Amino acid sequence: MPLICWLQIICVTVLRSIAGLAMAGALGGVLAAALAVPVVSGAGLAGKSVVDTFVDLPPAPREEPLAQVTRLLDKDGRQFAQFYEANRTAVPLGAVTPVMRKAIVAIEDARFYEHGGLDVRGTLRALLTNTQAGGIRQGGSSLTQQLVKNILVESARTDAERDRARAPNLARKITELRYALALERKYRKDEILERYLNIAYFGAGAHGVEAAARRFFSTTASKLTLTQAATLAGAVRMPYSTDPSLGRSHQARLKERRDLVLDRMAGLKLITQAQASAAKSSPLALRLRPEPGGCGQSAYPYYCLYVQHELLSNPAFGNTPAERRARMARGGLVIRTGLDPIAQRAAERAIQRHVAPEDTEVAAEAMIEPATGRIRAMAASKQFGRNRGNKKNGPRTTFNLPADVAHGGGQGFQAGSTFKVFTLATALQQGWRFGDGFMTPGELVPAQGYRNCAGRPVNDPETRILNASGEGSGGPHSIETGTWKSVNIFYMMLERKVGLCAVVKTAKALGAVRADGGPLREVPTFTLGVNEMDPVTVAGAFATFAARGVHCRPLAIVEITDRSGRRTHVPPSCEQVLERPVADAVNYVLSGVFDKGTMQGQSVGRPAAGKTGTNNGYTSAWFAGYTPDLAAAVSVGDIRGSYRYPLQGVQIGDQYYGAVQGASLPGPIWVQSMEQALTNTEPRGFPGPDMGRFGGGFTPGLKEAEAAEEKKKRPGERAFFRHHRRLFEWLLGQRPRDPGFQRGGQRPADPGFRRGGQRRPDPGFRRPRHRMW
Repeated sequence: MPLICWLQIICVTVLRSIAGLAMAGALGGVLAAALAVPVVSGAGLAGKSVVDTFVDLPPAPREEPLAQVTRLLDKDGRQFAQFYEANRTAVPLGAVTPVMRKAIVAIEDARFYEHGGLDVRGTLRALLTNTQAGGIRQGGSSLTQQLVKNILVESARTDAERDRARAPNLARKITELRYALALERKYRKDEILERYLNIAYFGAGAHGVEAAARRFFSTTASKLTLTQAATLAGAVRMPYSTDPSLGRSHQARLKERRDLVLDRMAGLKLITQAQASAAKSSPLALRLRPEPGGCGQSAYPYYCLYVQHELLSNPAFGNTPAERRARMARGGLVIRTGLDPIAQRAAERAIQRHVAPEDTEVAAEAMIEPATGRIRAMAASKQFGRNRGNKKNGPRTTFNLPADVAHGGGQGFQAGSTFKVFTLATALQQGWRFGDGFMTPGELVPAQGYRNCAGRPVNDPETRILNASGEGSGGPHSIETGTWKSVNIFYMMLERKVGLCAVVKTAKALGAVRADGGPLREVPTFTLGVNEMDPVTVAGAFATFAARGVHCRPLAIVEITDRSGRRTHVPPSCEQVLERPVADAVNYVLSGVFDKGTMQGQSVGRPAAGKTGTNNGYTSAWFAGYTPDLAAAVSVGDIRGSYRYPLQGVQIGDQYYGAVQGASLPGPIWVQSMEQALTNTEPRGFPGPDMGRFGGGFTPGLKEAEAAEEKKKRPGERAFFRHHRRLFEWLLGQRPRDPGFQRGGQRPADPGFRRGGQRRPDPGFRRPRHRMW
């Protein structure tokens, strides 16, 4: 722009700049008009009075709340994820070190505290300096003018508004000047400086001085040194060409700008020449800190994804999805969650020991605190993210494997025999006692006696239910033995006796909902777990028993602090859905799973209760259990499709499995994760059951059947000891009688066995439908 044009613009507001706007009047307007008419006319403003343009100022520009980072914290207050549209954390001026304030004023607007919005002398000096240098050495706009430009860009609602705010023409410059004068009327100087430091872009994705201090030097704005402050002040003028994250050439330009700021500060006597020289001789000493955004770069991506979906779907965070998304990306919220890093790491490590990310079989686990519903951990065997080339199968996934569809998860896996606990609780609620039971056949066809909650018969005469392997061909069972052995036919008959609808209602009361959000399938095999579930939901249901009948909705967000510092506590959403004595009775029965049932031989070293779940055809496997302090659920299935790829004859991690059962893989993961998660928690037991209410049951023929079974075991035990007598003699230090005996007493490897000690499945073997345990 020709020098005469700049002089004309400057003269328009020269009198306003004198004495902080106090001495401008009619004479100023007349002089301004005389000087500026040609320029204003050329800008398309001929029809508007020049006096009105520069004397009757508009209101200060509309200021939208600045986009700030939303941070996710674990229960101990440590950050594990963040969302942002602009990486910014607004801070008060008092939280910015004085040397930073001096540096930015020195290089951008040395007479900031003296002028009234337009620095005439500074503008003329910058114009001459830059003309002589052949480039930008000093800024021509005041800090207030720069603040106006940033406000207009930040608050622009459309691309057109944003383009107008950046347009390199005289009309935009005049608008900017008028708004700058209006801002000088509205705010004190320190308020203007504070706003500028928080809105300015410093490069490398850092908006505002606090984010820049963290991004460039891994420090805060309150701790910046002279050289660091000069570096950031130098970056503001050309944030893209001095972005240090882009390489050495950009860093070299940043150092030139830093040194220019130091010289400027020395010239203004803000620092000594010796301080400037010492600072210029030092390197940039950058400590670039990554500022990852979104769940893909979070330390705990599955938990992060759950919180993100909670924010985007909950009307409490905004009336529309767009409003909720904007609040998450721009709101500057601090969200404290229930995540326990000890439990989280325990779950991750236990899964990693057994399942590799490259396996198509996936394991997922969720841990929930009873009586609050706070989700303590969410982990999975695969890393979160996209595979190379967007391949479907690989070490990564974009599904939130521990969660339901509403929180970014998939369709889930059939829950198997974990659903038998709902039938157990219903029976105890209806007055069944420990020891109560009945005779069971070797197979069952659910042809009659099953009605859904609409009162319609849902019998299935085409289905034949068989007991799973190890359950025998029938016989007497009580609610304890039927649970410990997970007898399918016993539970199908028990469900019919207490009523299918009653069991469904119990499941719903305990929070059971399908992973896809659809209605539960109310069919005869409901108790065998035909509904697809997710670990968060199953863990939440089992936590109800640990909390003595109090069900709490799974809760990830505990507290929200907004940008103004106002805190909103998110209380647990809990309800007593089972009588305490009933829950205590369930705990008593499920505790036997560890010492008398399918998990016999596995323990967490403290009182615990739980239930295995293995699906028909080994399509998936589960274990869900709890202590009084923590509940967890582990699922395992093939991510490619559980029905097409059952868990038979599979290599998972470094182990071969002839068939994956609830106790063979999910069970050990659960045990190892719970042991570590509860390391710092004192063991405590469950309250004992009310034997006056629940004791004294009877099952015809049960004692006789148990005695007969015990008698059958004894000869086998004697044979075992005879068979391994030589081994025991060797262990006792006696000389083996058999000269062919080898140390360790091991037989040659059975060619029918593979790694993991399990026999290869017979390719001709076909298992009947609905064998679940």
